[in-house]
Amino acid sequence: MDQQLFEQMYQGQAPWDTGRPQPAIIKLAEAGQIRGSVLDVGCGTGENLLYLATRGHEALGLDFVPIAIERAKAKAAQRGIDSTFVVGNALELKKLGRQFDTVIDCGLFHTFADEERPAFIRGLANVLGTGGLLYILCFSDEEPGTEGPRRISQQEIRDSFHDGWKVQRIEPTQFESIPMPDGLKFSPGGPKAWLATIERN
Repeated sequence: MDQQLFEQMYQGQAPWDTGRPQPAIIKLAEAGQIRGSVLDVGCGTGENLLYLATRGHEALGLDFVPIAIERAKAKAAQRGIDSTFVVGNALELKKLGRQFDTVIDCGLFHTFADEERPAFIRGLANVLGTGGLLYILCFSDEEPGTEGPRRISQQEIRDSFHDGWKVQRIEPTQFESIPMPDGLKFSPGGPKAWLATIERN
């Protein structure tokens, strides 16, 4: 995962930084599927987490891009929302030293190289207790082309979370993103995605 690339993206308008929570996260929350304390891993400028905090969840966001965390903190202060944002490495989640009831990952899993995934999953196991829920929103292999992040198959998700986890369901959805006239071209309505619901055994 190239930190410099992400820092450059945030200097301009990052296509995923829509200024709103992802519709898939809103749908989960409204259905009562997000519970208790929430960790947003790869939180960016914080819209998903700030939304959940307004719904009464204890909320912590982590991202490795300092400018993203600065913006998230500024939004929280401006809106008077009680939440915590920290600069940190998603491959070192154990360092947080605590557990959460729910972890959300919107657009992080698909950025990891194959050799990085095991460390990420070990970290998730450290921060989620038994029965805790992980929601992963990632690029789908049904999205045409090769622009943007790598595509992830349902089988890859199942293979990654086989030991100590139960993949409850994987549903097709889409990322809301900002269309870039000169930038990447994705499916109408946003890149196709998978929303995986995974329980910690």
